[in-house]
Amino acid sequence: MGKPPSFRAVRWTRTLNLLAQAVLFVTLFAGLNYLAVHYAWRFDLTENRSHSISPETRAYLRNLDKPVRVVVTLSENSENEEIAQAFRDVSGLLREYRFATAGTPRASITVEFIDVFQRRRDAEALGIEQPNTILVICEDRTRVVRLDELYEVRNQQKQAFRGERALTAAILDVSSPQKKKIYFLTGHGEMSLDDVSPDRGLSALEAELTARNFAVEPLDLALAGHIPEDAAVIVIAGPQGRYDAVEEELLRQYLSNRAGRVLALLAPGFPPGLADLFYDWGVLVDDVLIYDRSPTGQSETGDLILPALANHPLTSSLLGYKIPLRFGPSRSVRPDPGRTLDPNLEVTPLVATSEQAWGERNYRERVVPVYDVGVDLPGAPRLFVVTASERRAARKIADTDAFSIPSGRLVTYGSADWIANGRLGVIGNLTFFLSAINWTTDRDPDLNVPARPIAQFQLALSQQQLQRLRYSLLFVLPGLAALLGIVVYWTRRN
Repeated sequence: MGKPPSFRAVRWTRTLNLLAQAVLFVTLFAGLNYLAVHYAWRFDLTENRSHSISPETRAYLRNLDKPVRVVVTLSENSENEEIAQAFRDVSGLLREYRFATAGTPRASITVEFIDVFQRRRDAEALGIEQPNTILVICEDRTRVVRLDELYEVRNQQKQAFRGERALTAAILDVSSPQKKKIYFLTGHGEMSLDDVSPDRGLSALEAELTARNFAVEPLDLALAGHIPEDAAVIVIAGPQGRYDAVEEELLRQYLSNRAGRVLALLAPGFPPGLADLFYDWGVLVDDVLIYDRSPTGQSETGDLILPALANHPLTSSLLGYKIPLRFGPSRSVRPDPGRTLDPNLEVTPLVATSEQAWGERNYRERVVPVYDVGVDLPGAPRLFVVTASERRAARKIADTDAFSIPSGRLVTYGSADWIANGRLGVIGNLTFFLSAINWTTDRDPDLNVPARPIAQFQLALSQQQLQRLRYSLLFVLPGLAALLGIVVYWTRRN
């Protein structure tokens, strides 16, 4: 028989074997982690792919050439459940954005969550004054994404999450070196951008537009003699004098020949001198002052309370949240019943009064307003205060379907002071104006990013069914566990 191995050799062999196993174990997990970090595969098995971003968003992110910073002021610990849910939705979405750009450091997306109250200095440096917003930053360009842009709402119920579309559009907007220009006409007593007064000033509106990456400039048509080529939108804000024939023709050519976009805010009592332009676009601006004596038609301060009517890009948020507008003195702006038939012209009334309102024609005669049959403009069924016109120019190639080229758009408002500093903070007013700006500037229309449906589950139980469920949880489940224990005990005993 040979000499048996010594205990020392056996002990060293076992020790080396354990060390080898430990090294292999650590190497295995290090290799798996390396593969997971650099060659990760992710699969979204949810029905609506709620944990993935769309292929179109991925394509846009791959083409970014500059880093983008996203600052979120939503709070996970908010007492408002809607804000807490928005935080969870947005944080999960931004996690996918960061993962999609992780391999491109020059065009990465960084995300920062801040509390505007605890980090007041950082918030002020970024120009953030209120919480519950999202700020997208690229170099010196910024854009604010509001909370109401994240969801599709119907009857005050969230139906779908459209945050991916809003955030992707904001990222593309700030990463572009060019800003869309909005020109506010001057020279006829219009409301001024540098005026801080509450009644006629637009300084707050200018700040809101600048925060959304728009360039805002005044324009005097009489001095310029033309409308600049880079004009994305022309805003006529409460003129107190008439535009002459040359200026009107410039606006008509801009709308028709260049598919221009115009927002005309016309206060009552001041004829704008643009009758031919409005006739071309199927709009009739009545020289009346609207009165509404119904309890739901006016506020305690005398402002008109105006609900939205048609489902339109300008009114979708108002309809979803059931938010009315508040206008000061207003006139009637309606589809012209005598307009020429044009299949490419679509005229849509958007906002209206209650059925008890009327348009007073003799409002200049300082008397108590009374509705005069046959003289005043009747409010039955309603008086329209905001009307949108869109002219689509379509053409055909061979036998293919018609496709649309850029269309001219005109939105006419029967009031102007609702965008002034004193009324811009009213719930709904700022949203309504920004919706018009986004619609007229074609911001975000081409993103084929679907909204994610929000799954809602509701369990309806009767009182008797709730009682049965309570007894089942208290007695049936513990009884089954006890019976299983008895069976196991009896089996092992025998």
